[in-house]
Amino acid sequence: MGQTMRTARRGVSHKHFKLDSGKIRRAQKVLRAKTETETIERALDAVLAEHKRNQLVSEANERFVTSEITIKDVYGKLGK
Repeated sequence: MGQTMRTARRGVSHKHFKLDSGKIRRAQKVLRAKTETETIERALDAVLAEHKRNQLVSEANERFVTSEITIKDVYGKLGK
């Protein structure tokens, strides 16, 4: 049940793009991908994961700001 089976279930569509081959090769090395397709898949996964992390951080920050928590400046550094 290799990669082909997993991909088929997710709904693969064939696309044709004109992409910078140098960027793909560099990304392939960074992502340690074996093929160009795997490189693009991993790059898209990374972008989506980063977006999710940013959402979570933003939500946590919003909860913190609206929590009305009191921060005690024990080192005297926040007022400067």
